[in-house]
Amino acid sequence: MEHLVNQSRRKFILTAGATAIVGLGLKGCSTGNSGSQLAPIKAASAAGGNETTKARIGFIGQTDAAPLVIAKVKELFAKHGMPDVELVKQPSWGVTRDNLQIGSAGGGLDGAMVLSPMPYHMSMGTITVNNKKLPMYVVARLNTGGQGISVGNRYQDANVSLDASKIKERVERERAAGNYLRFAHTFKGGNSDLMLRYWLAAGGIDPNQDVISLVVPGSQLVPNIKVNNIDGFCVGDPWHVRLINQKLGYTALVTNEFWQDHPEKALSFRSDWVDRHPNATKSIVKALMEAQQWCDKPDNRLQMAQVISDPEWAKVPVKDVKDRLTGTIDYGNNRPVAANSPNIMRYWDNHASYPYKSHDLWFLTENMRWGQIPTNTDTKQVIDRVNREDIWRAAAKELNLTAEQVPATTSRGVETFFDGVKFDPANPTAYLNSLKIKQA
Repeated sequence: MEHLVNQSRRKFILTAGATAIVGLGLKGCSTGNSGSQLAPIKAASAAGGNETTKARIGFIGQTDAAPLVIAKVKELFAKHGMPDVELVKQPSWGVTRDNLQIGSAGGGLDGAMVLSPMPYHMSMGTITVNNKKLPMYVVARLNTGGQGISVGNRYQDANVSLDASKIKERVERERAAGNYLRFAHTFKGGNSDLMLRYWLAAGGIDPNQDVISLVVPGSQLVPNIKVNNIDGFCVGDPWHVRLINQKLGYTALVTNEFWQDHPEKALSFRSDWVDRHPNATKSIVKALMEAQQWCDKPDNRLQMAQVISDPEWAKVPVKDVKDRLTGTIDYGNNRPVAANSPNIMRYWDNHASYPYKSHDLWFLTENMRWGQIPTNTDTKQVIDRVNREDIWRAAAKELNLTAEQVPATTSRGVETFFDGVKFDPANPTAYLNSLKIKQA
């Protein structure tokens, strides 16, 4: 059971965030070339045969969006014959979903940076208006890793970390008194929701029964911690560092500790747009790939942080994004600062860009675990319909990528999580059955 927050002060912060979103309207705010200090690459001959030069692509202002931003700022979309790609800033994942459902013909979007499970939910009609099925394609992964779970200063003494059982006694005590602890994520059934649920359940805490689960836009997470409206959250950056810089809490874990090089955001398009513009789609993916390679060069990371911090993109101070992008992780409590950490966000290395079907299977299996899609869902059929890794491979071929840069299969194989649990994509049912806390 998911709970509602009743206290008026708590309602105010959450309602204020929602009202701000409505005030912005579904179309978000359109952005063009930022005029940042980054010099553009000299344009090569534009790819011929594109059915259009235009596409409206949504993004959220966080570090995961860096490849899209770099592709725009460095004119890589133009290099591949797509000079009129428009990046459209979105205030939340819910607005992103709605704008994809509207489509560009109605002032919405053709494609977007999305939470990896979103295209599946949209294709199945589980999160769309009137549950209307909207066929979607995943054409690339934007990044791996780089997220985290943070808690407020009230839990400094608990030294919360990968082991969520450290707060189990408090969870139980508060629940008995009717004061449920409150944890936030940014979209039901999305990456942060699923990882937060997994972390709590691994510590013996039922995320459906023992705590309150809230959907809060990323920009509203730190303000809600400040007024004790929520106890913790799972999200990407810059919000963890902002929490620490404002001395309001600390990071219990970065999600590469949870699951090394786990899949994160994806680039997804409406299927009807891709079907009408297959060459244009491939050109966008090629531009994205070149941007991802640029983003993962260590010498470019600081410059990337400076670009993404611009008001046109993430609109945050450089200090709130640069450290974790360059490998320095300050957890904000008594845990030592990690220098040259391997637990950073990746955009290209270790096949970060490739949309493994096995990763999409984990997302679907976890959504089954919590009753957010039916357990009898034909996952192979759905994944084969939504995941267009073939477009990624076609783009890779035209970019003359080496064999080492292109995965041999659509599965990354058995995945191991921080608690020792393994997910074998060849047998997801065994994985689901092995989990002690679940709704399914």
